[in-house]
Amino acid sequence: MSSIHNVTTAGAGTMGSQVAWQFAFHGKNVTVYDAFEEGIAKGREFHDAFAREFVEQRGASDQEVEAAKNRITYTTDLEQAVADADLVVEQIPEVMALKQEFWTKVSKAAPATAILCTNTSTMLPSDIGADVERPERFLSFHFCVKVWEANVGEIMMTSKTEEKYFDEVVEFAGEVGLVAVPIKKEQLGYVLNSLLVPFTIDALKLAAKGIADAPTIDRTWRICMGRVGPMEMADKMGLKTLENRFRVMAEEAGDAELLLVADYLKTEYVDKGRLGITTGEGFYTYPNPEFAREDFLKV
Repeated sequence: MSSIHNVTTAGAGTMGSQVAWQFAFHGKNVTVYDAFEEGIAKGREFHDAFAREFVEQRGASDQEVEAAKNRITYTTDLEQAVADADLVVEQIPEVMALKQEFWTKVSKAAPATAILCTNTSTMLPSDIGADVERPERFLSFHFCVKVWEANVGEIMMTSKTEEKYFDEVVEFAGEVGLVAVPIKKEQLGYVLNSLLVPFTIDALKLAAKGIADAPTIDRTWRICMGRVGPMEMADKMGLKTLENRFRVMAEEAGDAELLLVADYLKTEYVDKGRLGITTGEGFYTYPNPEFAREDFLKV
């Protein structure tokens, strides 16, 4: 059993709210921090929706979801949020300066005993935590959407992370219903995205070049290879996140085709507010996407 009982989750958006709910449902006390009252309000809405989902679709009792909700508190005061934290998990926007500023503040305000984890999807934790006090307690803890369905927790240490804190987070992951994926050497993309991103990039190149549309790409893949198509997966990952990631990768590698994909995502989707599942529209329209139709794979 880990010594982690009080958890602070930073960021009350789609991912942060799911992480907070997963922890609270599995018995942990959770403080949700967001810099904006609007973010807190949205986080509360998410948690009300998750409570209904767990009762209606996952067999939870009313008592279980009420207990989970009662374990969650909300605040826009960062120092208050981390005052009693055994673990802090951050999922604020993927902007290096924002993350570095956040962690510099948190590492000063949190208890000396707290373990500090970033849920970055696109950056190395050692870069984010360059100015963190107690770097031996700093590492990555990465999740997938939906957290309770794609229930892996990728735990990645830096060269400065002490093994005992890494092991503590691995233990904690199992306590909150996750399958721990221990990663002892830094790798952009962890395990899952190291496999998934190249798959998604090649699918997006087909769309960006006008070779095939999203349903054609996904239909081809799903008939031959499996249930989830790459364009569907892109909507789940979030098109703004993918645009940011691919633009950085393109600039680093001088990859013109990847830059084409980033520009395509920006002009055709991100600039139009079509960010994927979170906004109700991306390559598909939700909650009734084309790929969910019974005849999607038929001639």
